[in-house]
Amino acid sequence: MGITWKHAAAAALLALGLLHILFGLARFHPALTAALHEGLVNRFGTDDERRLAFWFIAFGPPLTLCGHLALRAAAVNDLATLGLIGLYGCAIGAAGIAAFPQSPLWGLLAVSIVLVAVGRGWLV
Repeated sequence: MGITWKHAAAAALLALGLLHILFGLARFHPALTAALHEGLVNRFGTDDERRLAFWFIAFGPPLTLCGHLALRAAAVNDLATLGLIGLYGCAIGAAGIAAFPQSPLWGLLAVSIVLVAVGRGWLV
């Protein structure tokens, strides 16, 4: 049995979540290190770079969770759940792209479109 669209899209969503966290840790390392050295608590509210770091990295775990749920749904051929995850991903991706067209949310939108197509039975 080869790789199916449902498994590929679910794995891609999981990878997007993990990469979001790893990229955020690398990209915002100086801001995170400074906040850590200052005691971490209440160190993200006043500095724009730190706020961006927090929210960028905080988006990674829910994205990773959705990837895990998509993998579980793919394993049991739960196409409705895959489609639902895809719909939410499309909404988040489209809203993010509308607000910030240069954002990497195009990747989320692409993966989510595939999940919707799988959920509708258009891709196997």
